[in-house]
Amino acid sequence: MKILAVEFSSEQRSVAVLQEGRALGCASETGGRTARAFTLIEKALREARLEREDIECIAVGLGPGSYAGTRAAIALAQGWQVARPIRLLGISSVECLAAQARASRMSGRVNILIDAQRNDFYFAAYEIDERGCHVAEPLQIVTRAAVEARCALGETVVGPDLLGQFPKARLLLPDAATLGGIASTQTGFVSGDKLEPIYLRQATFVKSPPPRIISNL
Repeated sequence: MKILAVEFSSEQRSVAVLQEGRALGCASETGGRTARAFTLIEKALREARLEREDIECIAVGLGPGSYAGTRAAIALAQGWQVARPIRLLGISSVECLAAQARASRMSGRVNILIDAQRNDFYFAAYEIDERGCHVAEPLQIVTRAAVEARCALGETVVGPDLLGQFPKARLLLPDAATLGGIASTQTGFVSGDKLEPIYLRQATFVKSPPPRIISNL
């Protein structure tokens, strides 16, 4: 199956074209805008020597991370499915980072962090060994103090956008080629309307007060 993987959940926007789990073409841009998505896609397709019409599945990184970037990637996949009968897959960007940590020969307990703003962080812990990546603690939101406590214990901390925040953290950006490799092993295809960003915060709304009536004096 020919897969187009799109990962826009961090400051790095990346796309990859894969066939049978092997990357044929990749393109990325750090600090760029999601408006350049199709420029990256065309570059990856040229490298893979394929056309848009050859793509059979689009895999999208669902975050958590950049909400705007993830929404842009989802919108791209939804629009593509409207135009052509392709399959769609949504994959956690945290799962992608765990796979990259393993590919980088990290092992044992690895803590993955993604900035959630408001001095909080998305957090998940994995036990990584030769058999694969196993969830030790599921994805959740934790405070900066909780992260600092783990760093003080000497635990491995990786993730995007962490340099300068935690001195011992290792920079790791979710990558479309890894995302596509995960997608090549999955079959949980969905329709475009089922793709949603991973966003753990509860939506809160404040009702505005009723309009004031000022009488004419």
